[in-house]
Amino acid sequence: MVLDRCLSLSDEEVVERVKSGELGLYELLMRRYNQRLYRVVRSVVSSNTEAEDVLQDAWVRAYEHLEQFAGRSSFATWVTKIAYYEALARARRARRTVALEDSEGEIMPEARRQASPSESPEEHAIRGELQGVLQAAIDGLPEGYRSVFMLREVEQMSTAETAECLGLSEEAVKTRLHRSRALLRSDLEARTGKAITGSFTFMGDRCDRMVAAVMARIR
Repeated sequence: MVLDRCLSLSDEEVVERVKSGELGLYELLMRRYNQRLYRVVRSVVSSNTEAEDVLQDAWVRAYEHLEQFAGRSSFATWVTKIAYYEALARARRARRTVALEDSEGEIMPEARRQASPSESPEEHAIRGELQGVLQAAIDGLPEGYRSVFMLREVEQMSTAETAECLGLSEEAVKTRLHRSRALLRSDLEARTGKAITGSFTFMGDRCDRMVAAVMARIR
């Protein structure tokens, strides 16, 4: 396939070839950065479905303005900023709509999780529950902190790149990250506190198997 032969191209090389008419190569850029952009968008909007809509709009907008990409920053940073501001615009429109509906008196699908081949059904279920708890806690962070946390901790971007993408100073990124960690820790402790006493249970089938095995050995 054409894309397979172009995997080693840099972002800048791909951009230049797309500008020259090789539209199919735009898919390569999308596949490289879909997860990053989805995460930054999801840190702003409140549902997975809406995040996918915004992500699609962001990629279209980026293509329409591809001639404006001058390489002063990396393509990854450039397109992340487009996605972030597209998400902010969507969120603002949504808030205005809600406010209007309230004044007139009018009244998130789960991400697909795949178990690794070595996971048992029980382990897969536990991992899914933990991911759900963590995602809910991240969703509960204030918007400005949530975006910083998503890019720094989830996407593992540097402080400098996060600052550039979000239009913040590096000091603001560090402060918000520190605060978001504290908020998240507090939230997770509140969510899981009652569950701690129920951890490492050994009841039901597991207990029955152990009893049977021991009795068989000592008989």
